[in-house]
Amino acid sequence: MKRPLSMTGYGRGEVAGPGGWIVEVRSVNHKFFDPAVKMPRKYLGLEERIKKEVNAFYSRGHVDIYITPGPEAGSDLRLSADLALARDYHQCLEGIRRELDLAEPVSLSLLLNCKEIIVAQEKEEDLETIWPLMAQALTQALHGAADMRAREGRALKDELGQRLAAFAATVAGIEKEIPALVQRRGEKLKERLSALLAGVDLDQVRLAQEVAIMADKADVTEELVRLKSHISQFASLLETDEPAGRRLDFLLQEFLREINTLASKISDAATAHLSVELKTEVEKLKEQVQNIE
Repeated sequence: MKRPLSMTGYGRGEVAGPGGWIVEVRSVNHKFFDPAVKMPRKYLGLEERIKKEVNAFYSRGHVDIYITPGPEAGSDLRLSADLALARDYHQCLEGIRRELDLAEPVSLSLLLNCKEIIVAQEKEEDLETIWPLMAQALTQALHGAADMRAREGRALKDELGQRLAAFAATVAGIEKEIPALVQRRGEKLKERLSALLAGVDLDQVRLAQEVAIMADKADVTEELVRLKSHISQFASLLETDEPAGRRLDFLLQEFLREINTLASKISDAATAHLSVELKTEVEKLKEQVQNIE
């Protein structure tokens, strides 16, 4: 299966015939691998085998597996008569008839109204005989779900790639604005100091030092370098042929960390607006990543 895969999928498998089975697999996103097998209780001995088969297709996600006998399976119930209990009922009824001097004899229809003389029991099944056909239907369902997950995964990959490109373009725009931003901040600082210290002889060297310190505090080069590194890693993970959803989600947390640091260092209105755009894109990326295995 070519990744990334969506965790959302549906598949159906059916094996026809007297020993046939119908299997449906439905999956949605989840932090961990969470399978839930739903089938008649007498087949629960096969539950661990079923989960093992499902785990070969899923690394995480909530997966519901519905297993039912096929329409040609016939009834599993068998009727049997408890003759010892029937004799006891008959003796009791005969005793009542004699004691009350009733003319009506104890009939079969009267005995059939007594509880538990005829009982329905499920026949025992040989699970080893059952498993091959059940596994065949299960495999069909899992492949069907995998095909759907792959199609949705391709759509998610395209969507994430476009949003990542928009995010990278915004980061590049901020990086381009940084030199002009530093210059504007230095000029504003000089203007404020000149206004506050009007008529005072200023040490130009000290003023230049203060301006340099303020510029250094506003330097977001490290944050931008890390953001670009995260963008590159994110793009690489979209191309990997292994489960990457958790790592993508972790990277998005790092995206937000760097954006918050960057925004706290820059008080420029235009750049602040761009940082808001970055956060918005991260939220959109995060929403889509939640569906990737």
